[in-house]
Amino acid sequence: MSNSLLPVGQLSPGHDLNGYIRAVTGIPMLTPDEERELAFQLHDEGDLEAARRLVLSHLRFVVHIARSYSGYGLPQADLIQEGNVGLMKAVKRFDPNQGVRLVSFAVHWIKAEIHEFVLRNWRIVKIATTKAQRKLFFNLRSAKKRLAWLNSDEVEAIAKDLDVKPEVVREMEGRLASHDAGFDAAPGEDDESNWQAPVHYLDDASADPAVQLEASDWEGDSTRRLQQAMEGLDERSRDILRRRWLTEPKATLHDLADIYGVSAERIRQLEKNAMKKIKQQIGDALVA
Repeated sequence: MSNSLLPVGQLSPGHDLNGYIRAVTGIPMLTPDEERELAFQLHDEGDLEAARRLVLSHLRFVVHIARSYSGYGLPQADLIQEGNVGLMKAVKRFDPNQGVRLVSFAVHWIKAEIHEFVLRNWRIVKIATTKAQRKLFFNLRSAKKRLAWLNSDEVEAIAKDLDVKPEVVREMEGRLASHDAGFDAAPGEDDESNWQAPVHYLDDASADPAVQLEASDWEGDSTRRLQQAMEGLDERSRDILRRRWLTEPKATLHDLADIYGVSAERIRQLEKNAMKKIKQQIGDALVA
């Protein structure tokens, strides 16, 4: 029984999974009398050595259970590690006075820890939160006999068997069929696939109807005020501003000087005075 005396800490599936499985498989199983004696030593005396031997002798059982969860795409070593945590919790709470074998008692704790690990890590977004959803998550995968979506009869049968509503079955089926997608593009992706990343589908604030309406109202109001201010100018000043700023191509000071037979400096003065009047009239209108 030398293998059974190895410290628990030296048995880790994370470094060499195959080596770990060979090691735990080689640990001799306890007889019912040995198990009962060790359980009483732990339960009555708090003997940690007895607890260690109980854990070691049942590590192979954890490996067996963890293998049944291989279809979730999670590392086998992590599943075994979580199952080992459940085993240790079971050993701590095991009462030999109940007259049952440790393996029968521990299966609940082992599966509970593995279930929690699967639910935490199978999807980025938590897939099952309510009691009904958690129950359905682990049963629906085995209940489905094919890859296609369940038909109405199958949904009703599963719902009745698991004591949940049919709509809960449909919802969980959709969650199981979904997959995680990174928000940003994966490193190394080419331009042809990079655009599909969700980061490129952020809401465009400029497409907000409220923002568009506000901008349209502001533009319309500004145009109306400018037109009213322009009407308050004399015809020459109005024509100078229109040719200088409101038409394409824009006229130069010298172009306008030739048209009106004055100097370019005089055109600049007229333009400056006209702009001052417009700003004043628009400002007075806003205050009013």
